[in-house]
Amino acid sequence: MSISDLRERIEAEKANLDMMKINHAISPLEDTSKIRKTRKDIARMITILAEKEKQN
Repeated sequence: MSISDLRERIEAEKANLDMMKINHAISPLEDTSKIRKTRKDIARMITILAEKEKQN
């Protein structure tokens, strides 16, 4: 996965996380652990992005 693809994916996941938070505030989600999992996935992707940028 290239750096630009990774950046796009991070932005998409951040938007998804924001929507999940808004939806949870309006009506509680059945599986609230999805918010935590998404947040951790974003952090992992940011870490991978930083590693790739450091290599180049």
